[in-house]
Amino acid sequence: MSVAPTSATAASASSTVSSTASSTPRGYDRADWASAFGNVDSELTAVPLKAARGSIPAELKGTLYRNGPGRLERGGQSVHHPFDGDGMIAALRFEAGELSFTNRYVRTEGWQAEEAAGRILYRGVFGTQKPGGPLANIFDLRLKNVANTHVVRLGDQLLALWEASSPHALDPESLETRGLSLLEGVLKPGEAFSAHPRFDPGHHGGERMVTFGVKTGPRSTIRLLEFASGEGPAGEPAGTLLSERSDSFTGFAFLHDFAITPNWAVFLQNAIAFNPLPYLLGQKGAAQCLASKPGGQAQFWLIPRDSGAYAGQPPRIVPAPEGFVFHHLNAWETGDSPAGESSASQPSGSLVIESIYYAEFPSIGPDTDFRTIDFDLIPEGLLERCTIDLSSNSVKTERLSERCCEFAMVNPRRQGLSSRYGWMAVAERETGNDPLQAIKKLDLISGERRVWSAAPRGFVSEPVMVPRPAPAGGLEPAEDEGWVLTLIWNGARGASDLVILDAASMAELAVVELPLAIPYGLHGSFVPG
Repeated sequence: MSVAPTSATAASASSTVSSTASSTPRGYDRADWASAFGNVDSELTAVPLKAARGSIPAELKGTLYRNGPGRLERGGQSVHHPFDGDGMIAALRFEAGELSFTNRYVRTEGWQAEEAAGRILYRGVFGTQKPGGPLANIFDLRLKNVANTHVVRLGDQLLALWEASSPHALDPESLETRGLSLLEGVLKPGEAFSAHPRFDPGHHGGERMVTFGVKTGPRSTIRLLEFASGEGPAGEPAGTLLSERSDSFTGFAFLHDFAITPNWAVFLQNAIAFNPLPYLLGQKGAAQCLASKPGGQAQFWLIPRDSGAYAGQPPRIVPAPEGFVFHHLNAWETGDSPAGESSASQPSGSLVIESIYYAEFPSIGPDTDFRTIDFDLIPEGLLERCTIDLSSNSVKTERLSERCCEFAMVNPRRQGLSSRYGWMAVAERETGNDPLQAIKKLDLISGERRVWSAAPRGFVSEPVMVPRPAPAGGLEPAEDEGWVLTLIWNGARGASDLVILDAASMAELAVVELPLAIPYGLHGSFVPG
């Protein structure tokens, strides 16, 4: 079915429920897409918002936190890539059908220095250069912590994450920056700390934040960390470090994401080569020196969790399929030892991991303006399932969807368990690479899909699935009961909207026009009230 838009100020949007391909792609206007790349010049506090159409569900209680680049230009110079922009946190607070909005920049050391100078002072990992050409940038290897990738709640701290260095702690209510956080001495100053933690919903007697840091080189070391994110199994307060281990592997590791099961932390070492010379000479950003390695062998690194059945055992290395992966959807085990049982036996059964694969590492060269990129020349991300036989180390791969997608997630209560449904941002076309303009719910068993589209003038960000709370003493809600929240760029009005969808039907429940124009973001999280 299609639902015609009812607000002239909202991007043209519709809800489509289908299991067959769309015959008429809508297309998009590049000017609409590119118009999102501007600075956020205002910081607002607890601004009340109303739905432009529909109504905000009264049962939806808590805060949606979003992180992403908010400043993309200084002193007349644009960043070379949006990922080099300074992090800005947005908080949307839901209570009894009411909604308020707050936003703040993360006051990093680099942000404060550049604010005072009124110009770019640091090179960016993704290619932004200081004014003055190669001579002004040669051998300047300082990394500006832009704190722009993810935002999560851990204990009484809100953490703004950037994976190459330490997190910044923020006040969860005001969003004011408290400063760099070393997590009570767990981290060393400047130590890499992932911007993509995974939240264990309680496989081992309490909710946990599982995360990692990587030290790269000819041999790469992964430090795996598990923190209590609620009350720990022995009553530890949220934020307490429960376990850690470090493992080294041969080869350069470029790891943005990973997946967890009750027994395993699953990493995919992409077949990537890193040539640092152009970075040292001030010609490229560090990320521009990465390239897929022709003929290289990707590998799964399976690290036993200290809370699982194979604690203390060495990692397992399994050959992985060709391609490049930024993000995983989920992972789970079949026919293996029960979670939490100590066992000296070898693992059996299978480990399944669903990931978004690109044909090769996508990059923007030094001479390309990111606003003018040709999407047809960039590989699209496609959802695939890899089943690893833990007895033979063999891998079977299955394509789950031919539609370009990114930012996929399952119901958080199914993290690490087999899930029937996934929600993801997708292109409007059924095949080919385009900007992300729709949100898709995919039945991972039958292949049926339900799609809400913001096309032709709207462009979506990462969807966040919020499960419906379980009633006191009642039955657990179905896996797809809840809501999907996403920010969209509304090209029609040159600003951002919050869209609330019913997670099961993908019907549009509400569109809220935000008082700011927010550039495309990266990751976010929902903290229940």
